[in-house]
Amino acid sequence: MRFIRTSLSAAALALMAGGAAAQSSVTLYGVVDVFGQYLHNGGRTNSFSERSGGNTGSMFGLKGSEDLGNGLKAVFDVETGFNVNNGALFADTTALFYRQAWVGLAHEKYGTLTFGRQYQPTFWIVYPTDPFRGNEVLSPLSASLLAVDHNTLATQYVTGRTSNSVMYRSPNLAGFQLYAMYAFAATVTQPVPQTSGNTLDLGLSYSGYGLYAGLAYQYQHPGTARISVLPAALNLLGTEHYTGALGYRIGIVNLQFNYGYNKPHDAAAGSMAALIGAGKSYSVMELGATIQATPADTIEIAGFQRNVRGAHDNTPGVQIGVDHSISKRTAFYARAGYMKNNGTATMSWPGVSVTAPDTKQVLAVVGMTHRF
Repeated sequence: MRFIRTSLSAAALALMAGGAAAQSSVTLYGVVDVFGQYLHNGGRTNSFSERSGGNTGSMFGLKGSEDLGNGLKAVFDVETGFNVNNGALFADTTALFYRQAWVGLAHEKYGTLTFGRQYQPTFWIVYPTDPFRGNEVLSPLSASLLAVDHNTLATQYVTGRTSNSVMYRSPNLAGFQLYAMYAFAATVTQPVPQTSGNTLDLGLSYSGYGLYAGLAYQYQHPGTARISVLPAALNLLGTEHYTGALGYRIGIVNLQFNYGYNKPHDAAAGSMAALIGAGKSYSVMELGATIQATPADTIEIAGFQRNVRGAHDNTPGVQIGVDHSISKRTAFYARAGYMKNNGTATMSWPGVSVTAPDTKQVLAVVGMTHRF
């Protein structure tokens, strides 16, 4: 009996030692963000509302890693978005982890290989050059890409995240970093029932000596979408996306610029996209700056334009913002924006419907962000 007890004790110690060597960790994190909004939405339409995620999307997630030895780690991240004002899931109420859900391996010398729903290389390339950090609710860059526009309904847009994907991210090599993703077809039911084709996305960035530069290329294979006002399913065209991004820091000022060109393949004769003329190319340009005025105060400025080729359809605009941190985790912010739709353009900030073309949009926001 003494031998058995001694053996069991030794086995327990061995298991404890093995667990200590693995050094795994899991972190709960998140953001709670709410704001009050004034919107002048064309003509004489004015509204006041409470919304969520104007500075940083409200969300919570779990991320972790396990040290496998020899510089190799197992890593994962699952992250959901929600609306503080009503408690609902953000964007897609059928997806628990709408923002991210991936697992993979990371090596300090060879890079990271991950699988699941994750941010695209194109997103990582352009993110450092948007003063409003690609925010899905109030960034003018997001507004330009997510615009509901008759002329570009069949032209696919850069979604920022992709499901069913495999992505490789290289280590930083003398300031250069490579991103490569391939994603398989996926189907969603919100905001409209839609099937996307396979996607290839490649990105390369350089950062050093105050300079940031990035290039990205994405190709989305054809898909389909069912839009209630159309009598039949809309064929989404195979679309190529070309993105360039530049940033340069001078003291407290970070100058930022990005440009994207979205080029669909020709619609087949007789297809829904061809019949309604919904497959035009368009470009998005943004020029701005982020100013660290004080350790607690940040100012963001952006001028932008969305321009549809082959149509009188363009939207120039400007947006400014101020963030004031009162602690390491809590901040107040304000935003003010203006955009003018010309011709048939119907662009506004995400979540805002525009019922009439050739109108102006005016936005004013005050909000609060808390991180945990």
